[in-house]
Amino acid sequence: MPSRLSRPSCPYFGWISGNAHVIKAFNENFGITNNNKWTLVLSIFYVGYFLQRHIGANRFFFLSLTFWGLASLSVVYAKGYGALLALRVLMGIGEAGYYAGMIYYLSFWYKRPVKAYLIPISSDITYRHELALRISLCMTGTLPGAIGGLLAFGLVRAQTSLLTGWQFLFLIEAIPTLIMAVMILLFLPSFPFSATFLSPRERAIAQARLNRDHKPQSHGGMTGWRGFKAIVSDPNAWCFMLIYASFNVGVATISYFLPTLINDLGFSSIDAQGLTVAPYVVGWFMVFLQALHSDRTKERGYHIMASCLISFIGYIILATSVQKSVGAAYFALFLVVGGNYSLFPLVMSWAANAFSPTSKRGVGTAFIVSISNCVSIASPQIYFDPVDSFRKGHAISAGCLFLSFLIAFFLKQRLTHLNRKNQEKLAALSPDEKMRLDSQEEGEIWDNDPRYIFMT
Repeated sequence: MPSRLSRPSCPYFGWISGNAHVIKAFNENFGITNNNKWTLVLSIFYVGYFLQRHIGANRFFFLSLTFWGLASLSVVYAKGYGALLALRVLMGIGEAGYYAGMIYYLSFWYKRPVKAYLIPISSDITYRHELALRISLCMTGTLPGAIGGLLAFGLVRAQTSLLTGWQFLFLIEAIPTLIMAVMILLFLPSFPFSATFLSPRERAIAQARLNRDHKPQSHGGMTGWRGFKAIVSDPNAWCFMLIYASFNVGVATISYFLPTLINDLGFSSIDAQGLTVAPYVVGWFMVFLQALHSDRTKERGYHIMASCLISFIGYIILATSVQKSVGAAYFALFLVVGGNYSLFPLVMSWAANAFSPTSKRGVGTAFIVSISNCVSIASPQIYFDPVDSFRKGHAISAGCLFLSFLIAFFLKQRLTHLNRKNQEKLAALSPDEKMRLDSQEEGEIWDNDPRYIFMT
């Protein structure tokens, strides 16, 4: 249910702004006279992440979407380059609240793999793997990308005495976002056990699931400060951050530059809007199928490496063939979009499994996203060579995806080794020691406990 409530509320500014850049009137209105000015507009968006990081974003979806919607609405009437930069910062503040909070919010509704839970050594209880698929449905940028492309293709021709085509783009995206903000405020429950659409029995089941997966600090969990210290001293956290930061170079650029890249292949600005739809639609299916298969096979590492490899191949084709073959370059965009966007739900659900207790997981998620978005500020700057069809930018993105591949391989081997060591520790315990270990805690355990099994 929460995925259905939240999924339509994802605003489309990131993708629509990329479509708007190829519209001449938009660039003239905001004084975007060269590629360097445009890359700065893209980069400054991520400043907002750090201005709002101290706010509990999962409790402020209404404020986040309202911020986002009002900033988008303001673009319609704003003029000048400075105004556009300021509005981009405000939109980043809104996105920081929404996306950072949504990952944590979904973990209250959908179970992580059973391997990460406290399971008595003699227990055979199992649960479905649920989280990666739900993150892919709620958080992927491919569906908004396809919708943004369709809207841009249709609305760019609109013209009235008050508004031009590009202004309609931001108006159409702002209104649904503001409406959804109000709907979330009125109808989205804070926790499963407070959901009025569930029966008393369903709420009791939801409470039991929540108690198993989220142990409050007053009952033995970590404080926020202890969670932070545990994260910065955990090599796994740094590996996840490097994986995310590396592939996010591609995600932070392709969503904005896709219309520009297609336009540079020789298509008109209007046709470029429509041609963005197909890569995003194919990408959505790839994101969905990757997450679904990963959940069902209870595996993350190889799926992440596969997505990295697909995107890497796409960037290599762009870097070597963009000036030789329009067909090859356009096909490469399908690989890049699908590979890049399928990584987000896989990496974040893998990270959610690797940290325990709850406070460490919450800090870990924020750590990964915050540090990685430092890279996002600089990411658009890699496309500094429009006269060379952005070939250097594509090559840099390919290198970053290859780095993600290598770190994912290393992390999978590391977690497999830790699981093997934990099994050896448990096997060496006597029956009495096993009983004492089982009786120490009920519910969530920490990831340094020998009973904790990491998903690989």
